Amino acid sequence: MKKIMNAAGVVAASLTLMAGSALAQDPDLVVFDWPGYEDPEFFGTYTEKHGAEPTFAFFGEEEEAFQKLRAGFPADAVRPCSPSVPKWIEAGIIQPLDTSRIDRWDDLNPNMRDVAAFQKDGEYYFLPADYGNTGMTYNTELLSEADVQSLKAFADPKHAGRISIADNVDDAYALGFLATGVTDWTGATDEQFEAASDFLRAVHPNVLTYWADGASLAQLMQSGEVYMSWAWNETYFTMSLEGHPIAMKRDTDEGSSSWFCGLVHSATAEGSTDKFYDFLNAWMEDYVATYIVEWWGYGHSNVVSAGVSSELLEAAGLDSSPDLDAKTLFQGPVNSELRERMIAEFELIKAGF
Repeated sequence: MKKIMNAAGVVAASLTLMAGSALAQDPDLVVFDWPGYEDPEFFGTYTEKHGAEPTFAFFGEEEEAFQKLRAGFPADAVRPCSPSVPKWIEAGIIQPLDTSRIDRWDDLNPNMRDVAAFQKDGEYYFLPADYGNTGMTYNTELLSEADVQSLKAFADPKHAGRISIADNVDDAYALGFLATGVTDWTGATDEQFEAASDFLRAVHPNVLTYWADGASLAQLMQSGEVYMSWAWNETYFTMSLEGHPIAMKRDTDEGSSSWFCGLVHSATAEGSTDKFYDFLNAWMEDYVATYIVEWWGYGHSNVVSAGVSSELLEAAGLDSSPDLDAKTLFQGPVNSELRERMIAEFELIKAGF
């Protein structure tokens, strides 16, 4: 029987996570990750094999992770998203993967796996794992669909203090580029970058807060403090199944964005290489590909996830169509110079400059 997440399921999942966290932590594998990915369902076969869960450490955004790894933080597995990977390779803070030790390597979506920017000297550095969408998300009791037809609504002064966007340079600039007519940022010109930055500056006075994670954003939207957000589809998925008045409009005039993240092997790793690959293989299990859609609302790089019902994909905000795809900015890797400019400029924008 197909399992679809509901309010009771959220509680059950939370209890599962709490129960799992009571297990001993394995000192031979340190996973440096976003908060939430310590969910034991993601690496069940690892825990079964070794009798303990990995040791987890967390970061709030990827530049923080980059700086800590560069300073020598002894992580083994780390989860960056695709735009960061070329910079991490160039900086020498991650090491190549032995793809012969990744059991389902051939089952991965080649559009995520075989990106040239994730390779160097014929070796792969990045195992794609999860993906999702970022789009216009709004309270349907306080706003109409017409109110959010354009992403330019984020910069409308009438929404001052009622919006939130991600404290994440990639999602923020995806919004900025889309709102100014760019759906492919890989070849962005100086003028296009400046236009995207100017749009984000226009949005800044309207921002109540820059959200750091889906849970904090959900609280703001449930309270009504925030009624419009640039949010991951996770927020729409979980809140709608809990009965909140929320919608995600990916077909705005300018479109929406998509992203994917994955696992890398840190150059500062001090743990067990065998356990590192056991962890990667646990993440690639078929049941994880299904679980992450049904319980988290995210997609998985294992192509078995393509077998998830169209009903569930639509409910999770993961459905696709030629019209949606044509107006989707894919958060793929960008050159290091542009990425450094994005990082620096976003910090200035958030500070009011």
